[in-house]
Amino acid sequence: MNTSKITLVLLFLVATVFGQQKITIEDIYGGTFRAKGMDELQSLKNTNQYTVLNIDQASRSMQIDLYDFATLKKVSNLIDTKNHAALADGIDSYTFDSSEKKILIACNTNKIFRHSFTADYFLYDIASKSLTKLFDFQVQEPTFSPDGSKIAYAKENNLYVYDVTSKKSIAITTDGKKNAVINGITDWVYEEEFAFVRAFDWSKDSKKLAYIRFDESAVPEFSMSIFKKDLYPTIETFKYPKAGEKNSVVSLHIYDAAGNSTKKVDLGNYNDFYIARLQWTNDNNILSAQVLNRHQDNLDLLFVDGTTAAPKVVLNEKDKAYVDVTDNLTFLKDNSFIWTSEKDGFNHIYVYDKTGKLKNQVTKGNWEVTSYYGFDEKTKTIFYQSTENGSINRAIYRISLDGKNKLALAKNTGTNAATFSPNFQYFINTYSNAVQPTTYTLNEAKTGKEVQVIENNKQLSSTLEAYKLPSKEFFVLKTAKGNELNAWIMKPKDFDPSKKYPVFMIQYSGPGSQQVVNAWGSSNEYWFMMLTQQGYIVACVDGRGTGFKGAAFKKVTQLQLGKYEVEDQIDAAKVIGAYPYVDASRIGIWGWSYGGFMASNCIFQGNDVFKMAIAVAPVTNWRFYDSVYTERYMKTPQENADGYDQNSPINHVEKLKGKFLLIHGSGDDNVHVQNSMQMMEALIQANKQFDSQIYPDKNHGIYGGATRIQLFNKMTNFIKENL
Repeated sequence: MNTSKITLVLLFLVATVFGQQKITIEDIYGGTFRAKGMDELQSLKNTNQYTVLNIDQASRSMQIDLYDFATLKKVSNLIDTKNHAALADGIDSYTFDSSEKKILIACNTNKIFRHSFTADYFLYDIASKSLTKLFDFQVQEPTFSPDGSKIAYAKENNLYVYDVTSKKSIAITTDGKKNAVINGITDWVYEEEFAFVRAFDWSKDSKKLAYIRFDESAVPEFSMSIFKKDLYPTIETFKYPKAGEKNSVVSLHIYDAAGNSTKKVDLGNYNDFYIARLQWTNDNNILSAQVLNRHQDNLDLLFVDGTTAAPKVVLNEKDKAYVDVTDNLTFLKDNSFIWTSEKDGFNHIYVYDKTGKLKNQVTKGNWEVTSYYGFDEKTKTIFYQSTENGSINRAIYRISLDGKNKLALAKNTGTNAATFSPNFQYFINTYSNAVQPTTYTLNEAKTGKEVQVIENNKQLSSTLEAYKLPSKEFFVLKTAKGNELNAWIMKPKDFDPSKKYPVFMIQYSGPGSQQVVNAWGSSNEYWFMMLTQQGYIVACVDGRGTGFKGAAFKKVTQLQLGKYEVEDQIDAAKVIGAYPYVDASRIGIWGWSYGGFMASNCIFQGNDVFKMAIAVAPVTNWRFYDSVYTERYMKTPQENADGYDQNSPINHVEKLKGKFLLIHGSGDDNVHVQNSMQMMEALIQANKQFDSQIYPDKNHGIYGGATRIQLFNKMTNFIKENL
C-alpha cells in the first residue's frame, strides 16, 4: 500500500472516530429521534392510580393499562385491543365515567379542524369486559353525565342524550343545520381561538344540561378547492368570520332532563358578545359562564340559576388591552372559587367567595403562574407551575390557600410539569431542558422528593451521542434602543471564533408566545442543529409582545401587531451581526404562521439587514384573518385601519431586496392560502422576483406522507443556496 493510500485511510478513521454523525431531514421526520413518553396519561379520581395507553410491540395491539401511583407497578390491563376485533384499528382516545367502571373509547377518528373530530365510540364495562358499539354513525364529544346513566353527544349540529340502560337517544335540539345553526359544538372561530369544541356541560346531579347555540347563518362563508385525485376538484365551504365581519349569534340554554324542557338564558344586556366558557358549579342549580364583549377587554363571570335561567354577574374584569379567558376556574365545596388573572400585571391565583367577593390573592410577585394543577381540600393546598425560577424555566410549587407555606416541589433548571395523584400524595414530574430529553419521575407531593425514575429516555440520549449535537446558549440580548429580550444562540460544534459565520434566525413572535424556553424541543430543533452541522449559527429572540414576562411586556403591541415585534427582530439581527464571528451580510430569518408574517415583514422592512427569508403559511394582511384573534389585539379594521395596513407585509412588498421563499398549504382552513396568493400578486406587480411552493390540500400544519421531508429539504436547499 503506498503512502497516499495510507494517509487517506488514516483520515477516514480520524473522521469516523472524532467526527459528527450528520443529521438528515429523513432522520428528523422519519422518527429516528422520537422520545418515549406516557401516551394518554390520565390520573384517576377515585383511586390512587393512573392509566396509560400502551402499544405491545410484538402484537401491535393497544392496551389501556392501570398503574399504582405509590409503586408505579402495573395493577392490571383494563382492555387489550387484540381481544376485541371491533378495535382492530386501535384506540385513539378514551374517557372514564365518574365511577371509573366504564370507559368511552374513540376509534376511526376523522379530523374536522384543529381540535374537532368525529369518531366511532364504544362503551366498555371493565368488570364484565363487555364492549358495545354505541351508534352506527360517528358522533362528536360524547360525555358521561356525572351519575354515569346518560351520555350527551352531538351529531350533525344537533345535541342528543343517550340513556345507557335503555340504549335509546333523545334529541335535545332539532334545528341544527350545516353552515347555519350549531348546537353544543363550537363554530370554527371559537374552536380555533377559544380552544374548545364541547360547548355543553352536565350539572353535578345529572339533571340538567347547559349548552351554547351558534347561529352562524349571517357569517360570511369561505370556500376552498379540494384537489385530491378526482377528475374535478370539490369545494369545501364553511363559515369563517374575518376581522370586522359578522360573528355567530350565540345563546345559552339549559335543558331539564326530567321535564324534557329547555330554557334560554336572558343575555339581553349584552350585544355582539362571546360565551368563552361554561361550567356547572358545585351547586346543582348554578351554572357559570364567562362572557366577553367583542373587543375582549371586558369579561363577566356569570352565575345562572338552573331553574329560572336568570343570570347574575359575580365577577368582572376589565383591561385596557384585553382580558385572557381562564381555564383555571375551580369551585370549592362551599362554591367559593379559585380564579387566575393578570390584573396586577402578572398572572396569579385568587380566591373568591361564592358571591364573587375577593377573599385572598394567593400568589404574588413579578413572575407568572403558568399552570394550575389543583386544590387539595384536606390540606387546603394549591399546586401550580410558574416562572419563579426564571421566565424561560418552569418550576412546580405548593402553597396554602391563604398564600402561606409555599414550597418548591420541582425546580430543576429547565421545564417541569406535573400530573398529580387524586389524593395529592404523589405527582409524576415531566422534566426536560435544552440538553436533556424528557424524563418522567415519581415524586412526593408533600416534599417534592423523587421516589423513582419512570422513563429517562436513555436510549434516545445514547443515539444522540454519535451526533455530537450543539447546545443552546441562553442569554439576554439588549438592543440599541435598550430593550432586553430573551434569546438563545446555537453554534456549530467545531465553532471557530476567528471565522465569520452566517446566521439563521428563527422566531414566532405572536402575542403571549414563547420560543426561548429551556426545554427539550420539537422535531424542528433537530433541523436547527442540522443547520449548525452545515456551518450556520442559529439564533432565536423573543421580542416584545411575547409571553411570561408580565402583561406590560406582552401587551405593548396592542393595536399595532407587527410594529414592535419586527423592530425587535431587526434590532436583534443588528446586535448579532456585530459579533466578531458573524458575517453581518449573511443573516436570514424563518417563521411559520405568525412567524411567517414576521419573516415576511423582516425581509421587506429590514431589507438592509436580512439577506433571505422563508415564510411558511403567513398572515400577509390582518384583514384576511379571523375576528376573535385579530380583534383581540387590533380591534376591527373599521376602528383601526392604520394599525392593520401599516404593519401588514403585503403593503411593503416594494422594499424586497433579498431572497424570499413563500410557502402555503392550499387546504389551510386557518390562515387561508388567499394570504399567499394575494402576496404573490403584490410581489408580481411590484416586479419582484421570489420563490414559492404550494402544498395541495395540506392544512396549516403542512404534513402527511412524505410532505414534511420534502418541505424541510426544500427549505434547507434554499438556505444553502441563498445564505
